Amino acid sequence: MADNSQKMSYHVGEAKGQAQEKVGGMMDKANNAAQSTKETMQDVGQNVQAKAPGAADAVKNATGMNK
Repeated sequence: MADNSQKMSYHVGEAKGQAQEKVGGMMDKANNAAQSTKETMQDVGQNVQAKAPGAADAVKNATGMNK
């Protein structure tokens, strides 16, 4: 009986380890996706900031406010 209990405990521990490993991998993927999104949004923000002065001038020129 003790032998079966030991085997069961071993398999439970093994399954727990595998589950923890999978969760760790999923967390790594989620963190990588979040970092990638953050970097993309920073790039978008920088592009918008770089283009904003030109857009403002274009609006002024189109409305005749730049004269």
